[in-house]
Amino acid sequence: MKTLITSTEDKLNAAFDKRFGRAAWFCVLDESTGETAFYPNENINATGGAGTKAAEKVVELGVGKIISGDFGPKAKELLNKFNIQMVIIEEEDLSVKEIVERIKK
Repeated sequence: MKTLITSTEDKLNAAFDKRFGRAAWFCVLDESTGETAFYPNENINATGGAGTKAAEKVVELGVGKIISGDFGPKAKELLNKFNIQMVIIEEEDLSVKEIVERIKK
């Protein structure tokens, strides 16, 4: 399964971004291989609908689970429609690498 983690930068040591639709980057972890890839969030500065557009990108990337800090109602609705699991982490000061390591355990 592929898991998406919202990130502030395009590197593993980057801070976890608690905003789904406005996250700067999406880190996609392929849990079967352990490989990660980063994708820029092209809709970070959208005037509206950033969460919905981000959800559409997630579907396009073939992700089955998203780890973020918050999801807007329209994004939740779309992600539920495609059976994409949403995991909310409320901890402060986590890096993307720390989350990836938790998943790999």
